[in-house]
Amino acid sequence: MIKSLLIANRGEIACRIIHTCRRLGIRTVAVYSDADARARHVKLVDEAVHIGPSPATQSYLSISKILAAAHRTAVDAIHPGFGFLAENGAFARACGQSGVLFIGPPPQAIETMGDKRAARSLVASANLPLIPGYSDPDQSDQALCAAAQGIGYPVLIKASAGGGGKGMRFVDEPAQLHEALKSARYEANQAFGNQDLLLEKALPAARHVEFQIFADQHGHVIHLGERECSVQRRFQKVIEETPSPAITPALRAQMGAAAVAVARAVHYENGGTVEFLLDEAGRYYFLEMNTRLQVEHPITEMVTGIDLVEWQIRVAEGEALPIDQLAIRVDGHAVEARIYAENPARDFLPVSGEVLLWQEPRGEGIRVESGIQDQDLVSTHYDPMLVKIIAHGTDRATAVRRLSRALQSTTLLGITSNLSFLQDVLGHPLFQSGLYTTQLLAEHFAEWNDSQGDLSLALIVATLAQYVRHPQLESNQGYWRNNPNRPLRYRFAAHEAGEPLEVLLMPVPRTHHHYRTKLSIKPDVEQEVILFAYDAQSMSLAVNGYKRQVTIIAAGDYWWVKTHMGTVQLETESLLPQPHLAAGAGGSLRAPMPGSVLAVLVDEGQRVQEGQPLMKLEAMKMEHTIRSAAPGMVEAIYYAVGDTVEADAPLLSIREIED
Repeated sequence: MIKSLLIANRGEIACRIIHTCRRLGIRTVAVYSDADARARHVKLVDEAVHIGPSPATQSYLSISKILAAAHRTAVDAIHPGFGFLAENGAFARACGQSGVLFIGPPPQAIETMGDKRAARSLVASANLPLIPGYSDPDQSDQALCAAAQGIGYPVLIKASAGGGGKGMRFVDEPAQLHEALKSARYEANQAFGNQDLLLEKALPAARHVEFQIFADQHGHVIHLGERECSVQRRFQKVIEETPSPAITPALRAQMGAAAVAVARAVHYENGGTVEFLLDEAGRYYFLEMNTRLQVEHPITEMVTGIDLVEWQIRVAEGEALPIDQLAIRVDGHAVEARIYAENPARDFLPVSGEVLLWQEPRGEGIRVESGIQDQDLVSTHYDPMLVKIIAHGTDRATAVRRLSRALQSTTLLGITSNLSFLQDVLGHPLFQSGLYTTQLLAEHFAEWNDSQGDLSLALIVATLAQYVRHPQLESNQGYWRNNPNRPLRYRFAAHEAGEPLEVLLMPVPRTHHHYRTKLSIKPDVEQEVILFAYDAQSMSLAVNGYKRQVTIIAAGDYWWVKTHMGTVQLETESLLPQPHLAAGAGGSLRAPMPGSVLAVLVDEGQRVQEGQPLMKLEAMKMEHTIRSAAPGMVEAIYYAVGDTVEADAPLLSIREIED
């Protein structure tokens, strides 16, 4: 029996595994890198071991460090979660050789199904349907080009040794193939240390459907139904649901039997997922097998009532599966949305930054799996997925409506995320109908932009917050006045506006929390405002008789205001003239906050003048221009367009010269 378990992972999956272990009475041990020293999963476990610097290659991907932590804490078993070493056969084998039980399938099964070429060969030998493709050992461009011609365009290039969208390229025509092969090889080698590729016939209008399977050590193999995973960007899933709207009972039985056959063919044990593509005609094709727990496993748990992590542990202990295929029952419908630290309006570019305020949704049928907490710094070292929100209902419409409402009531301030994007996807007619394919996002959300929040309300809220904190001198950004009957003036910068915005605030004499405001945006009419309550995170107020509750958080001069229409970011601007840039300011120019590089406006060796724009950053959905503080010459540029930067990171090096 497993009495203690080390979790070789981080974030929400580590927290998820801890939850089941606590219920089963199993002692838990976490591992953590420098970046995760104060992470939520580290706080939840019984013990934790530091395993190295922030880069995953020096910490979470180090087999020797993970095993050293396991022996140091005398655990019985290791759970790999998903990602990192979860599908690493060498890691599973090393666990067994060191006397620690690996919670997962045998190493040989991991290695066979992790190699797409070997997996295709195995599935073909089992007479199961395969997508037409090429997986021969000849990896020359000539062989691959000839194969693509024989398969017929469009084709999909895939890395043989891994998944997660790495090394995948969609190719429409022969002229694109050579460049696509070159970039796919490079990315595959960087991600998996193996640049071998395979080709498959691209099925643009297909659906991505996967089956959860389980096998014990006594020869029993069953499936727990399917999950629809067709809402994807860059070949990575965003929203999943079960049951699939496209699957009939007869088709479910056929595909489920095929999934079980794949597991039997590879002599599988423990939990895994067999993935298929389903074309417009209802024909299904084997895609791949994931030899681990999936990110989207909670929706299966919600409709079956089965704790899949518990099953993993019990199967690893040698127990037989507690029920057979006929005993599996599906209750209702479940949908999951993944919250990422990314910007969907900029091709889903990952972002970094600080989580200033995280508030989970609540409600009937709602489940949240999160690894974040207030003051967490989301770095660029790990996957940008932060949270999963799952909704269950008696039918699909109820589950989708509950998830939409849960996303609306979720608060994540301080960092750009895909929260608004997810809400728009759930509300799209194609998703609502269930008649979508893997092309949903590419065809209908390619030009997506975040909806603007209620800028007028946000300006009033940020103004009142400053006034309540500092009713007199400091509310006017540093200047003294002797006429208290004149309105107080506040100035802000906003991403939605090209020019600074001003708010005039006049407390109404002899009233309690009653004000008049006038904004420099239309309609620029005076508004009556009553403030009912305010604390560091929320404000209750009525504007012209319309009462609302607003979430607000501040960090220095920056404000995040969550309105009913969306979140607005504001920056307080001084009313006083900007001071003259100091001379003698050569050296290293640093990032004022975490963000991403929008533009590099100079070249190395270029002479620059005082005040000249050097680089543009995007942070908190606002554009920031980095300028030269003095005449000089650009000696070095440390980041390129698209790169993410941490706060205080050196951006450029300027050598001071005489003007």
